[in-house]
Amino acid sequence: MDLDVFVSAHRAEWDRLDALLRRRRRLTGAETDELVALYQRTATHLSLIQSSAPDPQLTGRLSQLVARARSVVTGTRRASWRDVTRFLTQQFPAAVYRARHWWVPVALVSTAVAALLGWWIGTHPEVQSTIAAPGELRELTRPGGQYETYYSSNPAASFAAQVWANNAWAAALCLILGVFLGLPVIWILFQNMLNLGVGFGLMSSAGRLDTFLGLVLPHGLLELTAVFVAAGTGMRLGWTLVDPGPRTRRIALAEEGRAAIGMAVGLALVLFVSGAVEGFVTPSGLPTWARITIGVVAELAFLAYVYVLGGRAVRAGDTGDVAAAERSATVPTAA
Repeated sequence: MDLDVFVSAHRAEWDRLDALLRRRRRLTGAETDELVALYQRTATHLSLIQSSAPDPQLTGRLSQLVARARSVVTGTRRASWRDVTRFLTQQFPAAVYRARHWWVPVALVSTAVAALLGWWIGTHPEVQSTIAAPGELRELTRPGGQYETYYSSNPAASFAAQVWANNAWAAALCLILGVFLGLPVIWILFQNMLNLGVGFGLMSSAGRLDTFLGLVLPHGLLELTAVFVAAGTGMRLGWTLVDPGPRTRRIALAEEGRAAIGMAVGLALVLFVSGAVEGFVTPSGLPTWARITIGVVAELAFLAYVYVLGGRAVRAGDTGDVAAAERSATVPTAA
């Protein structure tokens, strides 16, 4: 390609496109059609120059011109309440539902590990002695001790905000670090189950297991479910690196990664609810049965939300990814 001849032949078109893009007044119908045609031709010119006679200065100018024209032709899409509604009723529950084969086993195994740790700690005084001195253990587990006063140690609103921030961060780490083959997620889960097992074991050894469950279950059911969902999704994302299925690895990671990002937002909302329960219900003067009932209702409501709305959305073809029109274009490949 003779670059000078090519530039001379098409410079007028580029200048005309630039002039239309600089117009401050509204374009007429004919001018809009002309802009679209010039945008398409200029994009073709840019592709030819890049492949046949790359010139950094000319390529830079045409790239900027094409980018400006593309933003005018395609427009800038703004989020609307319809997007929020679709996310809450379709995308998020569909993503959680699709990941159920990961987070349900994670929940069962993690709960079993916490129970075994609690039994081991509660039935072995020598293990308890490695956790703290006898006097410190009594201070932790006695009526009105640190386990009970922890939930009322700060004003309810600030305590709920602190709990929400900590749990949202743990869930986000599970989602983000899952890409490293899920190994960091296992460690985060173990730390959470160890903390739960220690409390379970120490309070049961002091004969106060009912008090412990009355403090943990109101908020813990929903909170732990959110953590299990994040952990299972993170592991699923890591497994995508190993087995992307019929998709290319790049496309599979992009699709699952976008769904995971959306899930992080949704789980932040779920953890906000559990944080509110922990801040306002757990330390309240309500009877234990009433506090546990609130926790069970919140958990059942979330599971129904996932299995009813999420199952319906998945059967309708939703994968939890963004809408098809918002995804990057992909080039078809042969099977």
